[in-house]
Amino acid sequence: MRIGATLFFAIMVLFIKLLAAGVPVGQIVFYRSAIALIPLVIFLMMCGEFPGGLKTKRPIGHISRCVFGCIAMFASFASLEYLPMADAAIIGFLAPIITVLLARVFLSEVVTTARWVGVLLGFSGVLLLIYPQLTELELGASYVIGVVLGLLMAFFTALAKIQIRSLAQSESAGAIALYFAVCCAFTGLLTLPFGWVTPNHYQLFLLVGSGMTGGVAHIMMTLSYKYSQASKLATFEYLILGFAAVLDYIFFQIIPQWNFYISATLVLIAAIVVAVEGKNLFTKLQKQMINS
Repeated sequence: MRIGATLFFAIMVLFIKLLAAGVPVGQIVFYRSAIALIPLVIFLMMCGEFPGGLKTKRPIGHISRCVFGCIAMFASFASLEYLPMADAAIIGFLAPIITVLLARVFLSEVVTTARWVGVLLGFSGVLLLIYPQLTELELGASYVIGVVLGLLMAFFTALAKIQIRSLAQSESAGAIALYFAVCCAFTGLLTLPFGWVTPNHYQLFLLVGSGMTGGVAHIMMTLSYKYSQASKLATFEYLILGFAAVLDYIFFQIIPQWNFYISATLVLIAAIVVAVEGKNLFTKLQKQMINS
């Protein structure tokens, strides 16, 4: 589920990247969130949870998740205006490390050595990927603004994921994602007085596409937190590098340089380390069930 969510998020980012130059951030947030309600409602209906599944005993938890996630979304989209994609990516990949730390503090999850190794290997791979670009940058006011926005995105993304993990133990996955989409759509709509554009057919296609892929991604991501721990899933977020490279090549004819292949190797090793730990854990659980 988490790998599938990462793929759909990569496609969503592609749509947003193609929109960034001509459509305001608030308008993108609105369409991305409002259109996402379509797959979310369909998912709830298929599960027999609409509208009954929207009932909740934890409204404060949902509000917290929505606030954290909405801030992260606005900061993420806005940072792309000030930062090169590589810099925005590296700052965004701080989120898994923050997630591991927060999972230990707030969820009392046991962060195993394998998970630490996985996260650190993945982060090292990302550092290697963007190192050549970092050495060519000149700092300025706009760059500092972008870095601050990126750090806000990483921190609030980690907070949102911790909250999702907590909610997923008792709340419907579709409901968690639906409430988030409604909150972000409403917040994006509030930016209408600041100037929206009338999208052409191509832009409208991208706006709708970002919403559909984002909705599917959120369903899969939320389900993944229901079946596994937040600190364990954090490493798999690095797999977006491979998806992004394929999309870059297809749509922008960008061929990865040598550092990408080394970086990708580290990222894959990181994912395998955590996956093997999960397999060993599953085997132990099977043995315990047989013995009992």
